[in-house]
Amino acid sequence: MFNQHDDEKFMRLALEEATRAALEGEVPIGAVVVCDGEVVARAHNKREQDLDPSAHAEFCAMVAASQKLERWRLSGCTVYVTLEPCIMCAGLMVNARIDRCVYGASDPKGGALGTLYDMSHDIRLNHEFEVTSGVLADKSATLLRNFFRARRASKKERE
Repeated sequence: MFNQHDDEKFMRLALEEATRAALEGEVPIGAVVVCDGEVVARAHNKREQDLDPSAHAEFCAMVAASQKLERWRLSGCTVYVTLEPCIMCAGLMVNARIDRCVYGASDPKGGALGTLYDMSHDIRLNHEFEVTSGVLADKSATLLRNFFRARRASKKERE
């Protein structure tokens, strides 16, 4: 049912979004929402630019997908994101009724789809969804590592 080739294809699009975020000075996380094999929304982190703590890549992509599809229920959709979603974004995935989330790198400090929590299969919640982890994880992790390394080096130079 799930095709590794398609997962990598869509994750590459999420990585393109993550690269855009880095170029804008944002933490390089990107996301795409796919419905019926077609990309319906793309986004990247915009917390700094929008001064919005909820402007995570996958959150923005899901909102955009809902607007494009003209429905708040994103059943039939898969969210691809370069970093494991946090509690807020995983909660939105539950509330939006997505079918599946595919993510790249795990997040040991905030991952809510298996690392610290698993909101995707919590029977206390009103919806469960499938998760595929580790798709192009090295590329996602490298992008994040390089971004923070450069940020630390820049801070040192200013001091």
